[in-house]
Amino acid sequence: MALRAVPGGSPRTPDIFWLGKRAALRLVIGLRSLPGKNEETFEMMNDVAARGLVLLGCGKMGSAMLAGWLDGGLPAASVYVLDPYPSDWLRTTGVHINVDLPCDPAVALIAVKPQMMGDALPAMQALGNGQTLFVSIAAGTSLARFEADLGAQTPIVRSMPNTPAAIGRGITAIIGNDKATAVHIALADALLSAVGQVVRLDSEGQIDAVTGVSGSGPAYVFHLIETLAAAGVAQGLPADMAMQLAKATVAGAGALALAADEDPAQLRVNVTSPNGTTHAALEVLMDAKTGFPPLLARAVAAATDRSKELGRG
Repeated sequence: MALRAVPGGSPRTPDIFWLGKRAALRLVIGLRSLPGKNEETFEMMNDVAARGLVLLGCGKMGSAMLAGWLDGGLPAASVYVLDPYPSDWLRTTGVHINVDLPCDPAVALIAVKPQMMGDALPAMQALGNGQTLFVSIAAGTSLARFEADLGAQTPIVRSMPNTPAAIGRGITAIIGNDKATAVHIALADALLSAVGQVVRLDSEGQIDAVTGVSGSGPAYVFHLIETLAAAGVAQGLPADMAMQLAKATVAGAGALALAADEDPAQLRVNVTSPNGTTHAALEVLMDAKTGFPPLLARAVAAATDRSKELGRG
């Protein structure tokens, strides 16, 4: 199978650039601390194209990741999708859909909803306890649950992405089981980098809090946009103008927070004049009893607790 050559690369240089420049560069940088493992990891990256990648579930999140991989150069012929209701878009991609799977794919990525896991996971059991790396983006499904279903010798990486992955602006947290090596983690990192940033957790227990902050977080921001626009309407703005102002304000402030050297607290101070309009609004929003601090603390705690409940089944 022909892959895109690395510009200026030697015949000894494995081709990892099907992941796209961003993911490939992230992989190379991330592996500098793994002496002696670079060649092994590069070979694993090529294995994904040569041996195949299985995608179990191709809803919104699965589709976003698949689009990122294909856009980065992963051959469609290397991808096998299992989905009971393939979308019209999926049918146009050229990937294999609901066919027999390769016997030893490099990666199997599980992208079904948690409540569908019991019905979907048995289709993957034959790939367990082997050389296939399993990567899960299913909320609330623990590593122990996967090990029980797939086998204790299976390398598994659990992840928690969020919906901005649909436009390549997501962020995903990952954690591996004890069979997932540093090379496996780097491979999962590179794959998930196709749709945004990736952070690595110290323990699986942190993933519930990640769910509460970034996994569910986009919905909090969408509701902020809704309520900000509604407040503008209440002050006399046309509805469409108020929504345009709210969307652009939230998007611009987020972009500034990512780009600026200052932290968000300093950025807030920068736009708050003493006794000015922003100061008046922040007195309401920062109220210790009724403002954002206690409200968001309760919201994140509720989402975190629900994630724990899902994990307990």
